Amino acid sequence: MGRILAIDYGTKRIGLAVTDEMRMIAFGLTTVETSNIFSFLTDYFKKEHVSLIVVGEPKQMDNSSSESEMYIQPFVEKLKTTFPTIEIERHDERFTSKMAFQTMIDGGLKKKQRKNKALIDEISATIILQSYLGKSGI
Repeated sequence: MGRILAIDYGTKRIGLAVTDEMRMIAFGLTTVETSNIFSFLTDYFKKEHVSLIVVGEPKQMDNSSSESEMYIQPFVEKLKTTFPTIEIERHDERFTSKMAFQTMIDGGLKKKQRKNKALIDEISATIILQSYLGKSGI
């Protein structure tokens, strides 16, 4: 059983989170520029066994797809063709950015640190993964 990697997709940056080998704990991995994501993932998968990728699925309040889905869907298709042996699932990511920002406040980060959008993306990916773990019962 491999790790689970979560992706919070953005057109500029992608936040990444991963589980431990037992799939019990989600923790932030890093943030990568979107243009470099496939080379990063290729290198990462050579070092770590990942058997599942969870990609955040942005939805509107009425459960319809958000406008950003038009960017995410081609990315997901490329993931499938580039890494055909790794299962890919989607998971609702509503409110993760707001939750990430609140987490930063609750964690005592200073205002300047809270402006770090890369950190927000990484925390968002962690929240997506933790939510996935809780919902899937893994």
